[in-house]
Amino acid sequence: MKKHQEKYEVLRAKNEESLLGGGIVRQEAQHKKGKLTARERIDLLIDKGTFQETGKFVMHRSKDFGLDKEYYLGDGVVTGYGKVNGRLVYVFSQDFTVFGGALSETHAEKIVKIMDLAMQNGAPVIGLNDSGGARIQEGVVSLAGYADIFYRNTLASGVVPQISAILGPCAGGAVYSPAITDFILMVENTSYMFVTGPKVVETVTNEVVTSEELGGASTHSSKSGVAHLTAANEVLCIEQIKSLLSYMPQNCESTPELLEYSEANESRPILDEIIPENPNQPYDMKEVIHSIVDEGSFFEVHQAYAENIVVGFARLAGRSIGIIGNQPLILAGVLDINASKKAARFVRFCDCFNIPLLVLEDVPGFLPGTDQEWNAIITNGAKLLYAFSEATVPRVTLITRKAYGGAYDVMNSKHIGADLNFAWPMAEIAVMGAKGASEIIFKKEISASENPEQTLQEKIDDYNRKFATPYRAAHRGYVDEVIMPSESREKLIAAFSMLENKAVNLPRKKHGNIPL
Repeated sequence: MKKHQEKYEVLRAKNEESLLGGGIVRQEAQHKKGKLTARERIDLLIDKGTFQETGKFVMHRSKDFGLDKEYYLGDGVVTGYGKVNGRLVYVFSQDFTVFGGALSETHAEKIVKIMDLAMQNGAPVIGLNDSGGARIQEGVVSLAGYADIFYRNTLASGVVPQISAILGPCAGGAVYSPAITDFILMVENTSYMFVTGPKVVETVTNEVVTSEELGGASTHSSKSGVAHLTAANEVLCIEQIKSLLSYMPQNCESTPELLEYSEANESRPILDEIIPENPNQPYDMKEVIHSIVDEGSFFEVHQAYAENIVVGFARLAGRSIGIIGNQPLILAGVLDINASKKAARFVRFCDCFNIPLLVLEDVPGFLPGTDQEWNAIITNGAKLLYAFSEATVPRVTLITRKAYGGAYDVMNSKHIGADLNFAWPMAEIAVMGAKGASEIIFKKEISASENPEQTLQEKIDDYNRKFATPYRAAHRGYVDEVIMPSESREKLIAAFSMLENKAVNLPRKKHGNIPL
């Protein structure tokens, strides 16, 4: 027994050294780049004393191109399971100091193993990505490893939450695993994602571009929308992962944790003053959100991308909810291609994991223009329509001001399955704005008038009285109740409490065909 124990201690010491990147020198090199090691990242993420490692002694099997002369136990990735704030999670953390974090056959097998366990046991998967890509020396075996991971990502989608943190390079085929997961987080100045790197881009297109410009955190959070969250450093990034997890359930069969909440005065008089008297003057929808939800609970995602729509998680009387709100401060809150894709993706995530949806609507329509039409606003706008129509979680809409045209239908209207719709008294629900509508309807009458401007204004006022109110929609049952803004929090708490046991059976089918 003593002999076995001595052998184990030797292997354990060798394992710890190799998984730190083959020694102190490589570890220090990682720190100089402003990056933590694979194990340091796990220590920050997982509750102290709960991490259980799998595949400690795994080594690569390839012997080509000098690989037979260099072995590291663990083969460049730390995998295992543990708890985050008391909840079971599965995690893999790639080690860039071992073969540049390159993915080999055995490296991939370790990741696949914990993904299979996560699905079998119904717990989130967190990937801490820091890899140069496929291990070239292993050829097609490495590519097969990536495909195995992609397949598991797809199978796990909608079954357990999947979160990807990009903590270094993530290039080539490696990017497609995070792309299939639910949320991607990046660190400023140290993480990069691209299918082809700067050198290949320059060779093929003659474009000179840096890694940061091509695929850095700023680029993917504001231009491409690939990254949902960014952080100044890895410590903050890992804290974001923990916050994100707190709003989610363990899997698609469970619900998010309901936090304790003591009833109090739920009136919010500040909301009675938030809408400007001038209907063309903007206001900040985030102020509305913060006034409605539990204090300090709003957690915005995709903040820098498609800013004309706001999405994020919050708590309402301790209940986790997803929020989608038009942002009048940006492009008057119109729906465009990027906003539609951003919101549709968020709606589908919340629906996957039983997170109720609150829609705060102030939308003047879809953004017009050749750029939008030529880049398929029709199919992209339909993505949001499809996402809401398909969703079976509790869905409540609050119309704060404008709800015009097809955008009224798309933004979780009663007609596409919303459970409850509320409107503030100043809400305008109509096919289009009063001025545009009057110019079309009364074109001949205005042209024949001795005073066209006066006649137009009279028609605008008449249109506003008849159509630009919430009461016409309320008469037909399209709006359940017209409420004072200060009552919003109280009404929404009651609504979501009533809907907590909602059950819907969709038509039997393999799956729908969302307009991708």
